[in-house]
Amino acid sequence: MKSARGSLFCIFGNMAITDEVILSEAIRLVESGVSVTFPVNGKSMLPFIIGGRESLILVKPQAIKKGDIVLAFVDGNRYVIHRVINIHDENVTLMGDGNLAQCEYCKMSDIKALATHAINKSNARRYLYARHRRIAAKLWLFLLPLRKWLLRFYRLAHN
Repeated sequence: MKSARGSLFCIFGNMAITDEVILSEAIRLVESGVSVTFPVNGKSMLPFIIGGRESLILVKPQAIKKGDIVLAFVDGNRYVIHRVINIHDENVTLMGDGNLAQCEYCKMSDIKALATHAINKSNARRYLYARHRRIAAKLWLFLLPLRKWLLRFYRLAHN
């Protein structure tokens, strides 16, 4: 179910399960080696991941590298699913593909899961790191100065 704010929640008997409970359980499962299918909301990963229409398969992170899409605890107060754009020692810089300038920062230990596949509503699964997808993500980062107009065009074309 969706709440008035648009976040996920479930009700079991008299107990409401919040986003935080669902997220912490998903992280616990991933840490124990179980892959988790997790719904994506928001527009921060457009045009590569469509919030509200797609889910991600999350797995335990192994060797994180630039270009990976991760679930991370950032700025000491929230979780995001964004792309790794830089790694320096243990410091990681993340940016949503749909963001125009905002970056988030975390430590390597704050990365809780790696996204491997996106799944649409008809259960079609696509691997996020196919060669052509990695090239497109690199090109998208290079086009950062033009992203505002490219995203505007994308949103107009897909609404």
